[in-house]
Amino acid sequence: MKTCKLWIPIGKGEKVSGIVKIPDGFQSTKTAGVILAHGAGNDMNNPLIVAAARGLCQEGFLTMRFNFSYKEKGRKSPDSQKKLVNTWRCVYRYLQDHPEFAVEKVVAAGKSMGGRVASQMAAVGELPVQGLVFLGYPLHAPGKKDKIRDSHLYAINAPLLFFAGTRDSFCDLGLLKKVLDRLKVARELEVIDGGDHSFNMLKSADIAPEQVHDQIILKMAAWLKANL
Repeated sequence: MKTCKLWIPIGKGEKVSGIVKIPDGFQSTKTAGVILAHGAGNDMNNPLIVAAARGLCQEGFLTMRFNFSYKEKGRKSPDSQKKLVNTWRCVYRYLQDHPEFAVEKVVAAGKSMGGRVASQMAAVGELPVQGLVFLGYPLHAPGKKDKIRDSHLYAINAPLLFFAGTRDSFCDLGLLKKVLDRLKVARELEVIDGGDHSFNMLKSADIAPEQVHDQIILKMAAWLKANL
């Protein structure tokens, strides 16, 4: 496994940092790539994002994680939707145009906000990926189950994989399952029993974060191999 740290231009002289992990025996025409985007309250060094990038690379996939601009600048409040979209687009194009890292097939994966933005782009053809993985999809704001963010999901034409915790205040499982039933594309749901929006467990569960990460990585790897 080879690790490359890099800077990705996003326009107007601005850059964001990224890390690419290249599997042993990498061949651009035979290896699929996974781009991992962080959530609103963390960055590309989030333990789950780091573990997924490493684990999937060990399974033979090229992985790329990156920071959105606001995190690069040390800010807490997320960028505007327009800038989030632009950053995702630039990261995707950077990978596709890179002379060494370019792959034929790309899957977009994201924690909460990172996945939501990717799905909104995919729905209107702005992110031509071969699949999407949601590491905790923010279906609704906490306590606001009457206002769900699902309308764009029905326009996506790529396979979808959802991870959802049973204690996720941003994603009622019953509502999510109803959404999935209405989707016309291939979709799967992996439930993390006892997990919250970040798949954290109660201390009483006596389950280490690494065990949860392993469950997610194994499912992602199996799903990627089945769909790509």
